[in-house]
Amino acid sequence: MQWRLRPLALAAALGTAAAACLLTVAASPAAAAPVICDQYGTATVQGGKYIVQNNRWGASTTQCIDVSNAGFTVTQADHNNATNGPPASYPSIYAGCHYGACTVNSGLPARVSALSNPRATFNISTPNSGEWDTAFDIWFDASPNPPGQNYGAEVMIWTNHRGRPQPIGSRIATVNLEGGTWDVWFGNIGWNVISYVRTVPNNAFPNFSLKAFIDDSVSRGKISTAWYMTSVQAGFEPWIGGAGLAVNLFDFNVNGNAAGGGSGGVSVIRGVASNRCVDVAGWGKTDGTPVQLYDCFPNNGNQQWRRVGNTFVSVDSGKCLDVSGGRTANGSVVQLWTCLNNGAQQWVVNSNGSIVNPNSGKCLDAVELGTANGTRLQIWDCGNPLGGNQQWRLG
Repeated sequence: MQWRLRPLALAAALGTAAAACLLTVAASPAAAAPVICDQYGTATVQGGKYIVQNNRWGASTTQCIDVSNAGFTVTQADHNNATNGPPASYPSIYAGCHYGACTVNSGLPARVSALSNPRATFNISTPNSGEWDTAFDIWFDASPNPPGQNYGAEVMIWTNHRGRPQPIGSRIATVNLEGGTWDVWFGNIGWNVISYVRTVPNNAFPNFSLKAFIDDSVSRGKISTAWYMTSVQAGFEPWIGGAGLAVNLFDFNVNGNAAGGGSGGVSVIRGVASNRCVDVAGWGKTDGTPVQLYDCFPNNGNQQWRRVGNTFVSVDSGKCLDVSGGRTANGSVVQLWTCLNNGAQQWVVNSNGSIVNPNSGKCLDAVELGTANGTRLQIWDCGNPLGGNQQWRLG
């Protein structure tokens, strides 16, 4: 969130969580680092497409985050803030501009009246301890490039929460958006804060429409269509504890399908020998669901894959193409699994048509040269020359 230093009198007056506060000028992002413990330390990831920030603005207690190419994990959080006051921090990953620190090619700022269909993918892990919320934070201002705090509006989308903390203001409505039921809260702390709290928490939001929430806020008169959306942030507000909170995957596209890093965009993966597509069996969404060849239906979400860094993310489930158990031996099966951005989920697409898992040095392979519907996928030594069961086309 766009918080840094909150005056003590204001913090005492607010008494509940606000999604933003007065900031000092942000430091320029550093190159990606494995661990950040500095209060306002940042790191760029995916070639500057996103910035990760520690953003411990509301406490003096220690907080450290371990940064990956796809997100971050809170590894230490010694917080013990009163739950009727502000949170300790907002560790997060964002696209757009935050106090002059801007990501590349985000499409932001964008005038609200001109927004097409901004979407994001958000896949997180949460611990069974502490008191916290998990939230998108979407910022709006009358100026396209505010030098500091945004004074238009802030939309917070609480996808999960634990413990006693509540959003700023009071509850004003309940709505059904994006397949869930959300309590709507509103308050003003110098800018409008509109919070959407999911009544049934969820940690996986693939290709999630942000526009649905923006439109609802516009309809309530809380956002002007003449304003600009300046940044989209995703992270956590811990009051007590917070270690173990993790963004496993974040992806944002201002114009539609959340496009990833690497080769970018959404596509099918088509086998050269079979002319069939990489398919999540039975539209499964649980960890360990088999991945197979099947007749191509390019509009089916269980055959659509989004490139995020060097991962392939299922549009339908938000989970990753994964080598079971991180194994490296020939015959290790390929499956669907929660995105962890580890070696088992890294895939390099080569000009010869191979898709190689760098952790093993082996190729994505259709078992026993199979071409029929239901043929399982595995990793295997790359052929020289490659067989058609190890060659793939994207799109």
